[in-house]
Amino acid sequence: MAREGYPFIIFSLFATLIVYFIGGAWVALVPFLLTVFMAFFFRDPERSIPEEDDIFVSPADGKVILIQNSYDDRYTKKNVLEIGIFMSPFNCHVNRAPCDGAVDSVTHTPGRFFSAFKHAASLQNENVTIVLITRYGKIIVRQVAGFLARRAVCRVKSGDILKKGDRFGIIKFSSRLDLYLPQNTAVNVKVGDPVRAGETILGYMN
Repeated sequence: MAREGYPFIIFSLFATLIVYFIGGAWVALVPFLLTVFMAFFFRDPERSIPEEDDIFVSPADGKVILIQNSYDDRYTKKNVLEIGIFMSPFNCHVNRAPCDGAVDSVTHTPGRFFSAFKHAASLQNENVTIVLITRYGKIIVRQVAGFLARRAVCRVKSGDILKKGDRFGIIKFSSRLDLYLPQNTAVNVKVGDPVRAGETILGYMN
């Protein structure tokens, strides 16, 4: 269970007990189901991290909604491969490192709350951008808040060291995660593919 979920679970469980004693079992069914959903949403299962070298694993559970070449004019000043992953409320929302690296910076940017599925959400929504220094150069991971997900939680700070598949944060409720890789990455997924954080190989370094 992700630690960020405990306040939600405890609150909904407390509400269930109060409603049960006031209104009875049938009335308490609604907050009870909410408690079950919160426990389901904030689950944090263990994952089998691939041991191969020169790979990038998915940083999030969800569905690939974008694969494109673009230019990063802020962090790397290079052409990059951008992969966007949409997380529905039914996905596990714990985020994991795509590869080994040192955290160079963590930047929180206030913004809008478009649906995370829309392309405008990538740059205009509230987001947290993590820059990793790796053997492949700078890798950018961006946690993007969606229409329901009003907060992205990043657990790491500048100077922290991450191993491939390490947990580094969570985004609450439906949201999006964008990953910027070297442009010469050999892509291993396509738009529409389901992915699992820490397990699905998104690409290989050529």
